[in-house]
Amino acid sequence: MAHDAGRGRRVRGWLYVLPGLAVYLGFAIWPALNTLRLSLLKWDGILPATFAGLDNYVEIIQDPALYEAILHSLVLIVFFSFIPICAGLLMTALLMGRVRRGMTFFRIVFFLPQVLPLVAVGITWRWLYSESGVVNQLLDLVGLGALARSWLGDYGLALVALGLIGTWVMSGLCMMLFLAGAQKIDPSLYEAATLDGAGSYRQFRHVTLPGVRKEITIAGVITTIAALASFDLVFVTTNGGPAGQTNVPALLVYRLAFNEGDIGGASALAVVLTVLVVAVVSTIRYVTRDRG
Repeated sequence: MAHDAGRGRRVRGWLYVLPGLAVYLGFAIWPALNTLRLSLLKWDGILPATFAGLDNYVEIIQDPALYEAILHSLVLIVFFSFIPICAGLLMTALLMGRVRRGMTFFRIVFFLPQVLPLVAVGITWRWLYSESGVVNQLLDLVGLGALARSWLGDYGLALVALGLIGTWVMSGLCMMLFLAGAQKIDPSLYEAATLDGAGSYRQFRHVTLPGVRKEITIAGVITTIAALASFDLVFVTTNGGPAGQTNVPALLVYRLAFNEGDIGGASALAVVLTVLVVAVVSTIRYVTRDRG
């Protein structure tokens, strides 16, 4: 009887899991496997495909544009991940444990970029960065009009300007993750630190930071994936310009598939990008793992 009851529970458990599993298999696993299959073909999306083996991968790896795009993505990690995590920790230190009027409003404002479509964000920032945009108007207002320029069209600063948009988008997410993690820390730890004479800085360093280690890892993974797989923000703001200075791998995948009609090459590049993302994320998880 006990064996039958246990089997019945397992069956009911699978019945609960199956709908979500079916969606995941249909919209995640199957497209990934199909992309891997297409990466082994020469196909323009219309005419019959021919088997190409690893030729697509060889062409992709030999293309200097890939390494330039990967380098741009690694630079974006600084703006999409490192700076937002630091900003989120700073905002957490300032807001944690302080109940003030309007606190909920400020949290909503910081988190707002996460609920806005990135296409809308890109269009807005493209206007802000334009020659007659708010950024240049503010520079004129404070007497720095000589620095005004078309920021997203500047050869040397376009990638930095694009990265700062990512900083604005991701900082609020990091802050909310860290605040949620800090609220789970036992208050007695802060009380003990206070009795030992620890000030706010030492409490944050020795109590808060270890307490939000898991949230820092989660934030690092999410923001790094956003940097490496960024497409919509780049496509809307710069489309890879000027002169390829903001090209990223996902944008190259789009161009290969829809501009050049090279479905096999685009699929191979997508597989390479996936491997890159998995490698970087795995490194982050290894470095930030709990060694206790």
